[in-house]
Amino acid sequence: MKSLEEWFVEYGDSHRNKTNKLIHWVCVPLITFCVIGLLWALHWSVATAFMVGALLFYVRLSIKLAVAMAVSVALMLLVIVNIEPVLVPVALTLFVIAWIFQFIGHHIEGKKPSFFKDLQFLLIGPLWVVAFLFRRFHISY
Repeated sequence: MKSLEEWFVEYGDSHRNKTNKLIHWVCVPLITFCVIGLLWALHWSVATAFMVGALLFYVRLSIKLAVAMAVSVALMLLVIVNIEPVLVPVALTLFVIAWIFQFIGHHIEGKKPSFFKDLQFLLIGPLWVVAFLFRRFHISY
């Protein structure tokens, strides 16, 4: 099992370009929101199972980052339940747009997305964004 720093070093290898990083800081949380929203639209229990699984993965890596992710997910759920009548079209549209930008960012970077190597990087991306905020505010994780 990789350590948190090992995950971040490997993820960071394809996220060095400023433009690509900026795209990821916006699009990764947006994609996370959309995935949770689409799973919620299937059934709240599907979304809950996914979120619990992801949070258990995060707890293994860093309790502080896992708590921050839990707060982020709770805020996303607050929005999700308040836009439920239009959730599916909004989430699908934003999901497609965000992924287009992600691939543009990787084209600019000149490197393939990390998840092509390991699907677990789809869970590391959101944690990488939160860890950036921790570092920015000098909070240890």
